[in-house]
Amino acid sequence: MTRSRLAPGAGIVTVPGAAPVLRTSGGEFLRIDTGGVTAEALVRRLAGEEAPDEDPQAAELTRLVEAFEAGGHAVSATPRAPLAGRTVHVLGDPLLAGPVARCAGAEGAEVHPITPDRVAELARAVPDHRAEGRVAVVWCLDSPVPEGLWDAADGLPDRRIAWLRCHREGSHVWTEPLAAAAGDVTSRHVRLRRLAATPAHRELAAYWAGHRTPDTGPHPTAASAALIAALLTADLIAWAEAEAEGVGRVGRQSAGLPARRRLRRIDLRDLTFTEHPVLPVPDVAPLPAPAPAPAGTRSRSDTAGARP
Repeated sequence: MTRSRLAPGAGIVTVPGAAPVLRTSGGEFLRIDTGGVTAEALVRRLAGEEAPDEDPQAAELTRLVEAFEAGGHAVSATPRAPLAGRTVHVLGDPLLAGPVARCAGAEGAEVHPITPDRVAELARAVPDHRAEGRVAVVWCLDSPVPEGLWDAADGLPDRRIAWLRCHREGSHVWTEPLAAAAGDVTSRHVRLRRLAATPAHRELAAYWAGHRTPDTGPHPTAASAALIAALLTADLIAWAEAEAEGVGRVGRQSAGLPARRRLRRIDLRDLTFTEHPVLPVPDVAPLPAPAPAPAGTRSRSDTAGARP
């Protein structure tokens, strides 16, 4: 018989002189109506211990455990790693790409290095329906993004390949929203939104274009690189959970912004970060062609300077 155990993060608190309480994986405390089951029997059962033969509480205990399972507070099998069954391609500067690869691998992903040319091939390839929602590309830069470097990769979401990236500008590292489907926020959208949000848009555009003094750092340290890798891995987990639930957007919401709408700025000087909402930029419709002038008339430019 499959034995059910408490879900990861959940626990039972036995309060002296009171009924047992469930502490959920989300940190809530819920009173348990055990009916005719003793708290000790419930704890033993959810701790995986064998019940005594011919236990008179067996039927009611089974019903209670099934209620725990229905509420997501108990599981009948060992939980899979959150990125199990996913392939994550990582590239960029080793100072950041290395920790990202280790974190994603520790969460169950199959991690592979990849080249920029191969990323462009993935963005142009015919979609593989067997791999849809199961492949991601993470690109990390310890510098501003060179003009056009990520243009090809912005086509990955159209192939249902998740696209996640980060880069450094001086003392700040930016982690951009994960894009996993057509219509999500791409690197081009982020650049347009940031230019629109600052009065120094000409200066920012010049900075991105390389019109700046040589970089003086600071470069990520082991601590800051670990923080950045952890944040990016959290975005990958949110993507994997959403795909597993069969929804088009991130399913379980954290206290912050959704992963596909969240731009983070991490300050390397004190390891603090802020989150900023960002939306995709819709395509602009082309201007209508000018209507032809009626027969027998001249345009203004044709008659400019003409004498009456």
